[in-house]
Amino acid sequence: MLTIEHLNKNFGNFRAVDDLNLHISPGEIFGFVGHNGAGKTTTMKIAAGLLSATSGNVFIDGTDAIKHSKKVKRKMGYMPDFFGVYDNLKALEYMEFYASLYGIVGKEARETCLQLMDLVNLSDKTESYVDSLSRGMKQRLCLARSLVHNPGLLILDEPASGLDPRARFEMKEILKNLGSMGKTVIISSHILPELADMCHTIGIMNHGKLLMYGTVDEIQMRAMHAHPLHVRVLSRQEEAVQFLKEDPHTKRVSVREDYVVADYTGDDTETANLLKRLMAADIPVESYYKEKGNLESLFLELTNEKNQGGAQS
Repeated sequence: MLTIEHLNKNFGNFRAVDDLNLHISPGEIFGFVGHNGAGKTTTMKIAAGLLSATSGNVFIDGTDAIKHSKKVKRKMGYMPDFFGVYDNLKALEYMEFYASLYGIVGKEARETCLQLMDLVNLSDKTESYVDSLSRGMKQRLCLARSLVHNPGLLILDEPASGLDPRARFEMKEILKNLGSMGKTVIISSHILPELADMCHTIGIMNHGKLLMYGTVDEIQMRAMHAHPLHVRVLSRQEEAVQFLKEDPHTKRVSVREDYVVADYTGDDTETANLLKRLMAADIPVESYYKEKGNLESLFLELTNEKNQGGAQS
């Protein structure tokens, strides 16, 4: 459904997207994760025809999205990370207005809009003014708006941003439902575990580069190896830090209160051997354990300033 080839985007001397290659299959729910400024929104705006690319290619359902942006806009729906201001418009009027932009009017428009508002659990808010809705309701209404022309591809820029836990759960359930309907969905977020709950595949971006791409299972497997190692020593803490830094399996070392934490990629045998070497060096280790791997640890590892390589899978 979406193919990106060697995509680059420069803003002056700043490169926001750096040689990005990506393929998202029809019916796939794909999650873009990265810190603010990682290049997610820029990539999505280029795919949506809202920004020009410096170089590279974007294809939506086989159509060149850069050369034929108007044509592909009928195939995709875009939800920005902000809602906008709509004074004196009721929710159903808001929906019908956007439907009219695609030539959907009259009875067809009303039926379509009512069905979509039911899909996003807003059927009881048709006569409510848009500005009176909660943020979560506005986000769901914006999602319904992006579906009025029945696009095959949805590009959603941080749809759960700023929502409370209940609203986040409701949004996730709606997006899963859209995926089950065969829609191809691209979602961005800066929270990796949030995307893992609803996506088939995930791409992690930092400084415009795609650092990692794979299925949720592959990402979870990689997370199992992102185990911070906690070492508490009774003295000679600086020597312990230097000792850990010199180990080839150590990615990063930090000091927290009275213990040392290392991003250590070695397996169980290598971890046990490291303890032996610490003790052989007469470094007084009081406690020594590996924290259970998790997605947050993986995200921090990949987006660490040292890790600026290409995509992994």
